[in-house]
Amino acid sequence: MISANDIHRLVLGHFTRPAPEPLAGHQIVVAVYVVPHGDRVLVFDTGLGEGDRELEEHYQIVRRPFLPALAELGLRVEDVRGVVNSHLHFDHCGGNTHLAGRPIFVQAVELQAAHGPDYTLPSLIDFPGATYEIVRGETDILPGVRLLPTPGHVPGHQSLVVSCKEGPVVLAGQAFEDASSYARADFACTLARSGSPGPVAEYPAWVSRLQGLEPYQILFAHDLAIWMRERPRRG
Repeated sequence: MISANDIHRLVLGHFTRPAPEPLAGHQIVVAVYVVPHGDRVLVFDTGLGEGDRELEEHYQIVRRPFLPALAELGLRVEDVRGVVNSHLHFDHCGGNTHLAGRPIFVQAVELQAAHGPDYTLPSLIDFPGATYEIVRGETDILPGVRLLPTPGHVPGHQSLVVSCKEGPVVLAGQAFEDASSYARADFACTLARSGSPGPVAEYPAWVSRLQGLEPYQILFAHDLAIWMRERPRRG
């Protein structure tokens, strides 16, 4: 079983939120994760896609290429056994085109949405060699690796739960924009489950499922902060 420290985060660039979007003017990091599994790796999200000049200018994209970033970890395309995309917006699946023939695990509802108008860049979805493994709901895709639906940002959003020595590590993509937002939802869920009197803030139903897994860490696509369980599990 791997350690949480064996999961590598790669920062593949950033973009600037335009008005009138929330956090207009802020630079938003784009992070992906490389998960060892056996003698190869899984990749969770693959960074910013290319091919639309208007999009580049609108978001003032600064990009770190996917393959050179892998190479800095001593990895080649041949070392990637599969891809999990949290969802198929252009800033989460941009490197998929370099991984033709590798299975891309995606929720069925998400792949359907990706073929709709104005959802993502079509060239990032139907490229030569694109090989989709369509899943529906919570699914184990490899020993110690589970997909967990975490809808909200989009209906087909999913997170990756990786069994580690310290406890489960959750790669949560854009399930929340940042670790603090998740922490608030986690606290609200705890209050609700304890029967605390008074109003409780709304939170996604899947937060309760995530709490039940007792995750050690939760990491995000657009935030470099890490949520950690208050009391680490004893060995």
